[in-house]
Amino acid sequence: MTDERTDGGATVARGGMPFGLPTWVGAVAPLVLLAVVVAGFVFLNPFAGLVTGGALPDVTVTHASLPNDETVVLHVTNNGPDPVTISQVLVNDAYWDFTLYAGGEATNTLAPMESGRVVVPYHWTPGWDLHTGLVLSDGTTFTHTIPAPQVSPGLTGELLGLLAVVGLFVGVIPVALGMLWYPVMQGMSDRSLHAILLFAVGVLAFLAFDAGFEAFELAAEVPGAFEGNLLVVLGILGALLLVQAVSAWNASGDVNPLGIAYLVALSIGLHNLAEGLAIGSSVALGRVSLGAFLVVGFMIHNVTEGPAVVAPVADGERPALWHFVALGAIAGAPVILGGWIGSIAFSPTLGALFLAIGVGAILQVNWEIGTMVRRRGSLGTPTNVLAFLVGLAVMYATDLLVAL
Repeated sequence: MTDERTDGGATVARGGMPFGLPTWVGAVAPLVLLAVVVAGFVFLNPFAGLVTGGALPDVTVTHASLPNDETVVLHVTNNGPDPVTISQVLVNDAYWDFTLYAGGEATNTLAPMESGRVVVPYHWTPGWDLHTGLVLSDGTTFTHTIPAPQVSPGLTGELLGLLAVVGLFVGVIPVALGMLWYPVMQGMSDRSLHAILLFAVGVLAFLAFDAGFEAFELAAEVPGAFEGNLLVVLGILGALLLVQAVSAWNASGDVNPLGIAYLVALSIGLHNLAEGLAIGSSVALGRVSLGAFLVVGFMIHNVTEGPAVVAPVADGERPALWHFVALGAIAGAPVILGGWIGSIAFSPTLGALFLAIGVGAILQVNWEIGTMVRRRGSLGTPTNVLAFLVGLAVMYATDLLVAL
């Protein structure tokens, strides 16, 4: 089967599939041949004759949970290409009985890329660090320290309700309070509104830097098989492109202020999801006092996010009330969801991914805000630059409250 196309006035034949085969056969054939080549390479194994020492075992303790003061649970992952057998478990330099649960059953062996739970019957003292070690069958030892352990409260309806209330105070209420500046912002001049928008960009930029640094720190705790750093990069780029795709739905090409407000709320919400994960995990791991400090710090920290949400719609007709409710919910409510996820089981992999997604969304939203200001006037005025720096400084000052 052939068809024709015109090229510079000349008619050129364009061939179809040989032997009259369907087009889908041509699309699938290279993949099938690739599978055959790979299978042949694996079967022949040309490296079999080389003498090597084999791959070194690699086991990661992602985190620990403490259901009571008589039990220590280590959550482990085998990152290596070969199965590993855990022969002994050390707790504070002494050997203790243990049970490894993987794949829904008790075993001593973890397959490649498999995760499991090492349950150790050990009476520990709250507040005293626990030093643990996993000794493999070849003698390799992997250590993990549990600082100032406390009993994990466990997943209960009461805990979920408590985290929901905490999420309201950490995310929804502070953002709503910050949005109350909207009437004041409506009475400002264009120059002042542009400065407010750049202040919002500074706030978001700080969140992006803060979340990015934390994401790469968590990536160091991600099991090696999951490539933590690459996961962070994937999350950042994926979120950036996804938000760009959402913003591109506006076919006119004009920047829609209300649409940008929703994108700002979404990016802040993704960041607050990671904040909720930190609070929920601190409570789930028994660090209730740390959770309390995080709550107070995040409350003050998140008030500054409210103006950033409503700044894009301050110049023009006021949106309907339900838009403000939706914006506040999108920006603040994810703290509740993050708290619930963190309370079930904290995962460095999940935490790094959430933070990375927030960074990607923020970067794209800042680009949209900058585009809107540039279309309305000048972006790099001294006032706008100063407002951007003030946004960074204010977020840095409030972030110190979280660090204390």
